[in-house]
Amino acid sequence: MARVSGAATADGQDPFRRRLMLLLAGLGVLAFVLSLVLGAYAPDLKTGKDGGTHGLSNAAVGFSGIVQLAEATGRSPRLVRTTRDLHGEELIIVSPPDGAVPLANILEARGAKTTLIVLPKWEAKARRSPKGWVSVDDFVPADRITNVLEPTYKITIARRRSERRALQSRSALVSSVEGLSEPRIVQTMAGPKLEPILVDSRGATVLGRIGDGALYLLADPDLLNNHGMTERAQALAALQLLDDLNSTDAEGLVFDLSANGFGGTRNPLQLLFGPPFLGVTLVIFVALLLAGWQAIVRFGAPRLPVRAIAFGNAALVENSAALIRKAGRETALGARYADLVRDRAATLFHLSGQSAPENIEQTLDQLRPEKPFSELARAVAAARTRQELTIAAQALNRWLQEAKT
Repeated sequence: MARVSGAATADGQDPFRRRLMLLLAGLGVLAFVLSLVLGAYAPDLKTGKDGGTHGLSNAAVGFSGIVQLAEATGRSPRLVRTTRDLHGEELIIVSPPDGAVPLANILEARGAKTTLIVLPKWEAKARRSPKGWVSVDDFVPADRITNVLEPTYKITIARRRSERRALQSRSALVSSVEGLSEPRIVQTMAGPKLEPILVDSRGATVLGRIGDGALYLLADPDLLNNHGMTERAQALAALQLLDDLNSTDAEGLVFDLSANGFGGTRNPLQLLFGPPFLGVTLVIFVALLLAGWQAIVRFGAPRLPVRAIAFGNAALVENSAALIRKAGRETALGARYADLVRDRAATLFHLSGQSAPENIEQTLDQLRPEKPFSELARAVAAARTRQELTIAAQALNRWLQEAKT
């Protein structure tokens, strides 16, 4: 230990130099602030290559293909992460990973506007490479799908191996289904409040409307996901299907990501870094910087420590004056102060041989007849308040200073 200390002294290097400490402290503060920002906006920075069932996923069960196709054909698709962006007239496509995901906030934000919920179908596991790909081993259990709208709406799920026959329209809402065919294994649904829109070759509902509003359920996601976009006719028919469901006042398509864990609601950290609280955050940050700067750099000359009990006659005089002020006896000293000034003036003008105070005052009055000493002395003795005493004493002291000159 002594060897290290001696080496540092010999080289003239101090590991605790001021600039180095400031640099380390600044880097620590910067890292802390960046961690807060990244923690606040981490959900918004996800790339989406996680093998999920959403518009960012490039997996077979994802929907990035239909998003890119809609973009290429001028349908202006948008990917939204919060319910605040779900109030437009555009068709909203929601694709939850299972029925346990709460959709109440999305449905409340949409109200009576057109919404399409795409039910899950495949049980997929993410692969390490290539990034975003999945391995499809089995189906999602039916009991994890039927609860998507419970308890308001109850549905049942059925699956069967198909012969890839064409789907059929049961509603004037869908103008054309040419090109839409059953997936290899078709997933259908049934329910008491479900109105069929598209059915398979056996009449089972593939696309249906729930209730009397504009809420639609798509039982088989293979009609829209990346796996279904591998066939040109199927992809074009899927776009036509979305156009049929979309509102006449819509300006594009919207794919919701909040049901898949992207964004959702603003967390408290995002409130700190966004309006209207951003200004308050900046003010607090600047105040902390100023407090740190004040702790590092001294402002003004250092104040010397003061003894609790001072030395010498000055301390004795100050303590006596404080005692007199505490007792409220300041005005009682006016006459004594006048006698003290008179004696000092008598010594100054060599009048000490005249012992009678009246004679001394008469002589002093003759020095300045326009401002007699005796009147100033009586004013000091007659003072009844501290302010009166101060004014009279200053006038008497000024007479003495002017008389000497």
